[in-house]
Amino acid sequence: MQTWQLPDHIADILPERARFLENAKERVLGLFRVHGYELVHPPLMEYSASLLTHIDEGLSLKTIRVVDQMSGRQLGIRADITPQVARIDAHLLSANQGINRLCYSGSVLHAKPDGFLTTREPFQTGAELYGCDSTAADIELIELMLKALKIGHLHNTILSLGHIGVFRAIAQAAHLNEEQSRQMLALLQNKDREAVNALSQNWQLDDIWRNAFALLPELYGGRDILETARTKLPQLSAVSQALDSLGQVCAAFPEQTVHIDLAEVRVDNYHTGLLYAAYTPEHHDAVARGGRYDGLGSHFGRTRPATGFSFDLRLFAGYLPDTPRKEAVFVAAADYPAARSAADKLREQGICVVVDYGTENLSGSLKRLCCREGEWVVV
Repeated sequence: MQTWQLPDHIADILPERARFLENAKERVLGLFRVHGYELVHPPLMEYSASLLTHIDEGLSLKTIRVVDQMSGRQLGIRADITPQVARIDAHLLSANQGINRLCYSGSVLHAKPDGFLTTREPFQTGAELYGCDSTAADIELIELMLKALKIGHLHNTILSLGHIGVFRAIAQAAHLNEEQSRQMLALLQNKDREAVNALSQNWQLDDIWRNAFALLPELYGGRDILETARTKLPQLSAVSQALDSLGQVCAAFPEQTVHIDLAEVRVDNYHTGLLYAAYTPEHHDAVARGGRYDGLGSHFGRTRPATGFSFDLRLFAGYLPDTPRKEAVFVAAADYPAARSAADKLREQGICVVVDYGTENLSGSLKRLCCREGEWVVV
């Protein structure tokens, strides 16, 4: 095996692509900042329990673990930044009893790729809002998500909405245990109505709950699907609240193409309510995804309502307009000691000044720092 080879689904980022990435990161974080979101940088590695791998099976399978040679405890390389930000809100920022708006951008590492063509090292970028249980907070995050996608020139987005609370309300009313809920969720993810109906019959559920579970895979479409759901689903207060929340989101984005799917449960186990994602015609999977995860901070000693979204900046950056390297000013190596002060002044202005040792690739640059009548000027 060649020593220069990288593991499967891991890749270097070369200069041109790196410029794309940094340009995207700067612009997106700037957008978050002017909306009041403060940047945090959680560590790449923590004790695995702090990464909440014990409460989310999917997250646990993604997490790479190692033994800490200092403490002997198990460490995890983060596969998702959201639990880390929840820890920061619950513990390090616990003095603030009001709203915390936090954002981040950094690499995560997955034990296996999510898909055949996906990377194991996404550059997860996102924003989270803690301390507000109103649907208005979800609307704020959805609007921010759509604005971020526009920065990346991802157009013709479809806003996909769901609500895990609909399924959980029916599951609770039907007295499903945790294992039964997990099995039913798996079938709903595949929209396998026949299998859902067969499982309900096997469990001898009452007709009202069996019909409700079988109906969920069919409740998808435009905004009018909410009225259909109100008519056909059981009259449970939690279901009504979930549908009201979805209606408020739809009303907040009257010009946005919206797709609602009440069987959309492709979430992490920590999600508790409204789910939202953005799709574009160029991608088979969501380009951004988020939702409400009230109570996640309880694992760190502080229960808080929370909502947020994230996306992989590597995918995002590929749609930004070209950001070519700025034309450099070259100065001969023999002249550099005398020209150093002038060169540093140019650099302070953001101008690239390169020392030319005679082997440089000038890339068509015609600018040089030369001495004219005792002054160092760009010619």
